[in-house]
Amino acid sequence: MDISKNYFEVFGLPVAFDVDQAQLVERYRELQREIHPDRFAGAGDREQRLAVQYATYVNEAFEALKSPLLRAEYLLKLQGVALAPANQTTSDATFLMRQMELREELSEVKDQPDPEAALDALSEHVAQAMTELQNRFADHYRAADFEAGKQVVSKLHFIVKLAHEVEQLEAEILDY
Repeated sequence: MDISKNYFEVFGLPVAFDVDQAQLVERYRELQREIHPDRFAGAGDREQRLAVQYATYVNEAFEALKSPLLRAEYLLKLQGVALAPANQTTSDATFLMRQMELREELSEVKDQPDPEAALDALSEHVAQAMTELQNRFADHYRAADFEAGKQVVSKLHFIVKLAHEVEQLEAEILDY
């Protein structure tokens, strides 16, 4: 295992936003069978430490490549584009207004006559926004317009956070 390889190389995938998730999962399982620290329980200290390092790197790579947001951030990082997600925002007034509307919908879900239907509709809007932003990022990345890609990543942060809040409310409403 060579941890100097980028995440895509580790998994034998092309460096691109679109990732074959089935291939990613299959390769992840193969790598885990090869390098899992339990396989090196009887080995020396050095081999055990290396196995832990390799497994950690593979896990980090897998998490980054399976998440569209983390994958987009990683692709920008590979291109030398600095990201500071905690400090980034967007100045797109239309996007921000839509986020406020979606958050208002979220806050009113429990007050609806059919909260589950309201939540389903909101989930659909969030999923559509997520898909649109992912497609936009992929287009910018293919065109090597990394600054525009960076702006899309800022927006993806909003949508991913909102999607997580929708999932939490769903669990609360459905008593998971």
